[in-house]
Amino acid sequence: MAVHPSRVIRGRTTRLLEGRRVLVGVSGSIAAVEVPKIVRELIRHGADVNAVMSAEATRIVTPEALEFATGHPAVTQLTGNVEHVTLLGPGEDRVSLYLIAPATANTISKVAHGIDDTPVTSCASVALGGGVPILIAPAMHAHMAQNPAVAESLDKLRRWGVGIIPGASAEGEEKIASPEEVAAAVLHRLGRGPWTGRSVVVIGGASREPLDAVRSITNESSGTTAVALATQAHFRGAEVELWAGAMQVPVPPYLARRSWRSVGDLVALAREHRSALASAAAIFVPAALSDFTLEPRSGKIASRGQPQLALTLTRAPKVLTELRRWAPPPTRLVGFKLLAGEAARRLEEEGEALRAESGVDWVVANDIASMGSTSTEALVIGRGTVPHWIRGPKIEFAGLLLDEVGRDLANLDPVSPATPRGAAPRHRTARRRVRGH
Repeated sequence: MAVHPSRVIRGRTTRLLEGRRVLVGVSGSIAAVEVPKIVRELIRHGADVNAVMSAEATRIVTPEALEFATGHPAVTQLTGNVEHVTLLGPGEDRVSLYLIAPATANTISKVAHGIDDTPVTSCASVALGGGVPILIAPAMHAHMAQNPAVAESLDKLRRWGVGIIPGASAEGEEKIASPEEVAAAVLHRLGRGPWTGRSVVVIGGASREPLDAVRSITNESSGTTAVALATQAHFRGAEVELWAGAMQVPVPPYLARRSWRSVGDLVALAREHRSALASAAAIFVPAALSDFTLEPRSGKIASRGQPQLALTLTRAPKVLTELRRWAPPPTRLVGFKLLAGEAARRLEEEGEALRAESGVDWVVANDIASMGSTSTEALVIGRGTVPHWIRGPKIEFAGLLLDEVGRDLANLDPVSPATPRGAAPRHRTARRRVRGH
């Protein structure tokens, strides 16, 4: 039996939206041409997607295109089947979230003022009255976005609990957010499990210890693991801050970011925000931090006539120890240990030594072979678990590590929003799909 293309891709990225239905309301912006991509991105995270369209939207993207994208006929008018009620009204079959994408200035203002004259706005009325979560992805000319009436309508919707997904300002337009950004907003709003609503800090990237005004000593790190952890925590509903040193990979715009440069800068940043650290559910530290630092020289060291240059390095502060002091239990502190060409037994020994000397709760120990790669192979040493390996792409590794630490949080917190699903297995692989709780 033939399988619809929408089913072939379901859950290819994650299954965090498995069992969730998302209704996409499409209004008449040229950005409607992006909706099939948005729909497919949601399906790749496991969602079942339906679409409802205004008459103006059908002039830009056809109902058949959205039926192909979703696997369901698009609703283009309300009939005796009262589609706005059957989709969003009370009952077990109602959708989990209503996403209006794109949302024109006209549609935004209508929703804010209770005007129901299209299938899209009628669905919004039922969703607002029935407590269905709503996200809006605006798309319009820049001057329309600056219209006080539109700004007032957006403020009103925010006060009502409607989430606004910001896009990019370019070429005189307020463009719709990318499919990945829209999907991230949906995942975050529908996050379930032990991370939902919890604060998470991820410290990543490389430290750079200044030698003079233009040179520095650094460690090798792309920041890929840190971005993967921050992204996956955001997907699971956590309130995430990424504290970023030198990064070689882009940081998604939906992640809150603080910057640091040297180990001293990072320690100062942690001291300044120690109350936020203490209130965090977990702190992950995959950063490549220098063990040594030096006093920078003023200006630029001249190279002409100097065949040699002697540097005096001193021990840098131990960041994990400081973090543990400012963020005691129950905050979960997850440290990373990098070794070069060591046997598995040595990784375990060094990981346990790091736990003992710094007081971290979890250690992720790996070899330099994973540096700069999109995949990782790491030995995970956690609370109450047997040391075990996680292997696979870094984005899936991050999800599996979060799921394990999340179970640790849930087991220790009886009022956690998640119900523990038992102890972690001895061996896990990131090649198995990341599943939500």
